[in-house]
Amino acid sequence: MCGRYTLTMPTDSMRELFGFDAQPNLAARYNVAPGQDVPAVRLSESGKRELVGFNWGIVPPWAKDPSSFNRMINARSETIGEKPTFRAAFKRRRCLIPANGFYEWKSIGEGVKQPFYIRLEHGEPFAFAGIWEHWEGGDGDEFETCAIVTTNANEQLLPIHNRMPVILPPTDYQTWLTGETRALDPLMVSFRGEIEAWPVSTIVNKVQNDGPELLERSEVDGPAQKLPLTQMDLF
Repeated sequence: MCGRYTLTMPTDSMRELFGFDAQPNLAARYNVAPGQDVPAVRLSESGKRELVGFNWGIVPPWAKDPSSFNRMINARSETIGEKPTFRAAFKRRRCLIPANGFYEWKSIGEGVKQPFYIRLEHGEPFAFAGIWEHWEGGDGDEFETCAIVTTNANEQLLPIHNRMPVILPPTDYQTWLTGETRALDPLMVSFRGEIEAWPVSTIVNKVQNDGPELLERSEVDGPAQKLPLTQMDLF
């Protein structure tokens, strides 16, 4: 699962990594949440990569009323090609969702959950595998939405959560954007590189909180344990 993430990379770094031409002025975000607008990279009609904004929580074009539709923020890689909500987008409308890290919550006791911040080793920026949709109503209303693809957690993350977002290496960006669906299964796998993780404050639970203090190490009251996510003593 992926329900919150961060996007703090400088705009120049994002443009260099993802290969789009726009020069946006994006503020650092430390608590990106469902229902918010998020930047993503897709292919334009001319085949060039472009940076666009999607609302996080996908709405398929056949939904009658988006306000009452059960919007999904994640699409499971195992069933993405079968579920009516996702299959058309998976076939024709895929995107890259830039990020620097994401949050997961671990149950550490009855009613107690410890949030963790997870990122790639050394804090390198990356892309989630994403899908997007365009919805248009009869009255002319229209908007575009997205979801993040998830898969089984790797061994490092498994002590915290059993699912994780699909993280794509740069060498797979173009395949994800343009490849036939049969070529995408090898991409939708657990991340094979090293990750870093540490416990953070429950202030991340409130979407109104959005600042670098969310990444500071903090443990909630409860039987938190040290977990060997990497060779470093992160906890």
